[in-house]
Amino acid sequence: MKRRLVILSEIISPYRIPLFNTLAGNVEVDLHVIFLAETDPTLRQWQVYKDEIQFSYQVLPSWRQRWGPYNVLLNHGVGRALATCAPDVILCGGYNYVASWQALWWARAHKVPFLLWSESNAKDLRRGHAVVEFLKSSFLRKCSGFVVPGRAAQEYLCADKKIMEGALFTAPNAVDNDLFAAGASAARQNAAALRRELGLPKRYFLFTGRLVREKGVFELLSAYAKLNESIRGQVGLVLVGDGVSRPQLEQQATSISPGAIKFAGFAQREQLAIYYGLAEMLVLPTYADTWGLVVNEAMACGLPVILSQSAGCASELMREHWNGLLVPPRDVPSLTFAMSSLAEQPDLCVAMGANSAKHIARYSPTEWSRGIAQMIEAEAGGRG
Repeated sequence: MKRRLVILSEIISPYRIPLFNTLAGNVEVDLHVIFLAETDPTLRQWQVYKDEIQFSYQVLPSWRQRWGPYNVLLNHGVGRALATCAPDVILCGGYNYVASWQALWWARAHKVPFLLWSESNAKDLRRGHAVVEFLKSSFLRKCSGFVVPGRAAQEYLCADKKIMEGALFTAPNAVDNDLFAAGASAARQNAAALRRELGLPKRYFLFTGRLVREKGVFELLSAYAKLNESIRGQVGLVLVGDGVSRPQLEQQATSISPGAIKFAGFAQREQLAIYYGLAEMLVLPTYADTWGLVVNEAMACGLPVILSQSAGCASELMREHWNGLLVPPRDVPSLTFAMSSLAEQPDLCVAMGANSAKHIARYSPTEWSRGIAQMIEAEAGGRG
C-alpha cells in the first residue's frame, strides 16, 4: 500500500533535491514536500535548481526577518496545506520555526505520526540559550519518532534527551556522489587550464563552507601560518565560501609569508567539484557542524579529509589514518601537525582519497531513501 509522506523543509536546498527525487521514485511512497521558503538570500547564495525537481512540492507564503543571530521565518497556510495533503506520516526538518510547531499541533490533533529529522549531536560546542533548550526539549517530547543520520545524533537523543532507541530511525546523510565524482574527474583532465583560470596553486589545502568563526576558519589560518616555510612554499590554502568573517580573515592572511592563500568566494555546486578535484585534501576544523555535507562531497571527489572531532559526520565517515585524520576542535597545534603530516606524504593522500571514494558509496541518496521508507512503514503500517 502506498503511504503519503509529507516532509516539511525550510528551503529548496540543492543538497536535498537528489534525496527527495530518489524517495519519490519509491513505488511504495507518495511524497509531497512543503518548503517554508524558496531560499534564504541573507545566509546562502545557493542556486535554486527547480528544473531538477522530480517530486511533488509547494512553497508556502512566508515573511523572513533577521535580528542579529536570530532568523525569524513566519508562514501562513500550514494547516490548510497539511489538510489538503492528508499525510500518513509527517517528517519535519527542524523545530525552530513557527511552522514546525503548527505542523506538530496539527499532527497531534489529527493523530498523524510526526517525526523530527534531527542531526544535533553532543559534540557541537555551541550552547543554546536556556529558553531555546527548554523549547527544544518540549518539542522533542511531543514527537512520535526521529530520523537521524548516524550514531552521533542517535547518542545525543538517547543519552542527552532520554529518547527511547526504538523511536529512532536511521537515514544516512548523503549528496549526489556521482555528480561530484564526475565533476572532479573532468576537472583533473583539464587541470592546468582550470588552475590558470581560477588562480589556484598547484597543490593546496581546501576549506569549503561559510566563513564564520564556528567553522574553525581562524584556527585553520593559524595552523597554516605555523606550518614549516618549506611546506607553505609548496602547498597553498584555498577557502571557498563567504561569510561575515571574511574581511578579518583576509586581513590576517596578509601577514602570512611565504604561502599562497586564496579566498575564492562563494561557489555553486558545479564549480565546487572543480575545487575538490584539484585539491590535495579537505580541511574542516569546525566546532559547530551537526553533520558536514562538504565531507561527503570531498570524499565523493576522492579526497582525504582532516576533520574536527566535533563534526557530526566524524563517527560515520572518518576512519582515522585510512581516509584522513581527526583533530580536536580549536586545537591549532594538532591541526598544524595533521596538515603537515599529510602534506609531506602526497602518495598517502592519494591512497586515502581512494579509500574515501570507496567508503562514501555507502552514503547515497538510495540508502537515505531506504531508511525513510522503512520509517514510513513502521510508523504508518498500523494505520490501515
